[in-house]
Amino acid sequence: MGIGASIFLLALGAILAFAVNADISGLDISVIGWILMAAGLIGLVTTLWFWNSRRRTVVTRSTAAPVAGTGYTNEYREVRQDDVPPPPPPAYR
Repeated sequence: MGIGASIFLLALGAILAFAVNADISGLDISVIGWILMAAGLIGLVTTLWFWNSRRRTVVTRSTAAPVAGTGYTNEYREVRQDDVPPPPPPAYR
C-alpha cells in the first residue's frame, strides 16, 4: 500500500470518526472512520515490515586486463550478491 496511502487513510478515518457529525440513513460515518483507520494502520505496519525484511545487496567492482585485438582498454564488471545469512545456532551443528 505504501506509507503515504496508509497515513492518508489514517487521517481520513480520524476526520470521519472524530470531526464529522453527519447523519446519513443506514450509514454510520464514525464506524467508516474507524474502519479506515484500521486499514491505514494495517497497511503502515505491513509496509514497514516489508521494508525492514528485504535483503540488501553488496556491489563488487573489478577491472579486467585488456583483450588483444578488440580495442578495449578496460572492462567494467559489477557483481551483485545478497548478504550472507547468519550461521545457525550452535545447537544445530
